[in-house]
Amino acid sequence: MDSLSSRRWCARGSLALLTVAFLLMLAFAGSGGLWLVLLTVATVVVVVAAGFWFLVQRGALRWLALAVAVGTPVAALILFAANGLLWVAVVAGALLLSGVGAGRLALAPERSSWTLPVAAAPAPRRPFLIMNPRSGGGKVGRFHLKERAEELGADVVLLDRPGVDVQQLARDALARGADVLGVAGGDGTQALVAEVAAEHDVPLLVISAGTRNHFALDLGLDREDPARCLEALRDGVEARIDLGEVNGRPFVNNASFGAYAEIVESPAYRDDKRRTTLEALPDLLSGRRGAHLVVQAAELTMDAPNAVLVSNNPYGDSDLSGMGRRSRLDRGVLGVVAVRVDTARQAVGLLQGAHRRGLGRAEAREVVVTADVPEIPVGIDGETVRLPTPVRCTVRPGALRVRLPRERPGIRPPRGRLDWATLWALAVGRSPRAGADRSTPVGTRTAADAVQLPAPRPGDLRETASARLPQPGAAEQNDADGADGPGLLPGG
Repeated sequence: MDSLSSRRWCARGSLALLTVAFLLMLAFAGSGGLWLVLLTVATVVVVVAAGFWFLVQRGALRWLALAVAVGTPVAALILFAANGLLWVAVVAGALLLSGVGAGRLALAPERSSWTLPVAAAPAPRRPFLIMNPRSGGGKVGRFHLKERAEELGADVVLLDRPGVDVQQLARDALARGADVLGVAGGDGTQALVAEVAAEHDVPLLVISAGTRNHFALDLGLDREDPARCLEALRDGVEARIDLGEVNGRPFVNNASFGAYAEIVESPAYRDDKRRTTLEALPDLLSGRRGAHLVVQAAELTMDAPNAVLVSNNPYGDSDLSGMGRRSRLDRGVLGVVAVRVDTARQAVGLLQGAHRRGLGRAEAREVVVTADVPEIPVGIDGETVRLPTPVRCTVRPGALRVRLPRERPGIRPPRGRLDWATLWALAVGRSPRAGADRSTPVGTRTAADAVQLPAPRPGDLRETASARLPQPGAAEQNDADGADGPGLLPGG
C-alpha cells in the first residue's frame, strides 16, 4: 500500500472510525460517555503499573500486583455491564482499534525502503554448508536439508558432536576451493561463519534452520520452509550488508547489555527461563544486582540503564513487531536502544511517550558501554559471554556478501507509528514532509546524520580481533533453543 491516494483514503477511514466511536459513546452512554473513556484510560494505567510492580517485587506483593493487573480489567467490564454499557464499550473499542489500525497502515513505511538491493550472481561451483541437526528442534532432518543440498552439488558437514570449531571448518573449506559458505543453524553460528566469509570476501548462504531466525527474517527469507533457502544454489542473487563487532567479536543481529545479558548468563536459565527471569528482575531493575552501565553513542548518553540493545542497523520503533525487525542491513550504522525504568510512574510514562528520559534511541557508527566493574556479560546474537570493559561496538559497512534465493518472501514492513498531526495532514490532502521517515521518532539520529562509507574492497577488509577472545567451544551452544529468547529488548 505505497500509493499516496491509498494512504490518504486509509487516513480518512481511520479518522472516520475514531469519530464514530466517540459519537457512539456520547449518543448511547449519555452523560456516562465521559466516565466510560476515563475508566478505560484508568484501567490501562493501573494494569501497566501493576505489571511493573509484578516484575520488581517478590513474594506476596508480586502476586498481589498480578491480581490487580488481572482483576482491574475484569472489574471494569463488570461495571460497564452493570450500567448497561457493555455493548457500547465493546463496539466503541472495536471501532477504536480499527481506526488506530487503519491510521498506522496509512503511516506505514513504504515497502521500497524495506527492500534490500541485490545483484545477479553466477551459480557457485563448490558450495560448502555447515548444518547443526539440533537447531530449531531438528529442522535439518525434518526438511531433509542435507540431502537436498547435496543434490544441488554442495559439500555438507553436520555438527553432530560437541566442541566443533565452525570457523576452522569454514577456513579449511575455503582452502580446498569453496566459493560459498552456508550455515543451517542459529544466529550465533551464522555470525561466526559470517566473520570468515567477510575476511575472505566470499558469499554467505543463510539457511533458516534455527529456532527464531532473526537474521533470516531481516534478509527476507522463508522461516517456515528452510529448504527454500537452498534455491540460492540454483538461482540466486547477492547483496552486500553490514557486519557488527563488539570488542572485535562479530554479530549479525545485536549485542545486549544489562538485564537480558545478566539473566541469560545464569546457569539456571536454560532449564527454567521463566522462573530464572522472574527471580532476577527485582534485583536487576532496582540496581541491587548487575554493573552500573553508562552508554555513549553519538549524541546519546544514558547513565545506569536497565537494558541496552546495540544492533547491526537500527530496529524499527513503530510497534512491538517493528521493534524486533530491521528495515535494512546496509545503512552502515548501529542502532541503539537504552531503557531505564525505576518506578511504576515511569513505566506508564513510557507507554504514553511522556517519559522520554527513560528511553534513549540513537544511530551511530560506534557505541561505547562503560561500567564500574572490569568485565560484564554481553549477549551476542543470543549467546552470553563476558567481555572486558569498556565494551566498544562498531560496524563494518558492506563487509559481508550474502547469497539469497531469487524468489523469497521478502520483508513485510510493520505498520507505522501513529502520529496524529501527520495522519490529519495526510487525510486532508497535504503531503507528508518530503523524505520523512514516518517510522522514526523525533530526536532519533537518522542515516543522514551518519557518514556513509562505500562497500570495502576485498583487500581492504581488515582482520578482526575475535581470535584473541574466548570463542564458543561447541557450536551447539550458539544454537541452543531459547538462548536467543526475548528479554526486556529484542534478543538475538
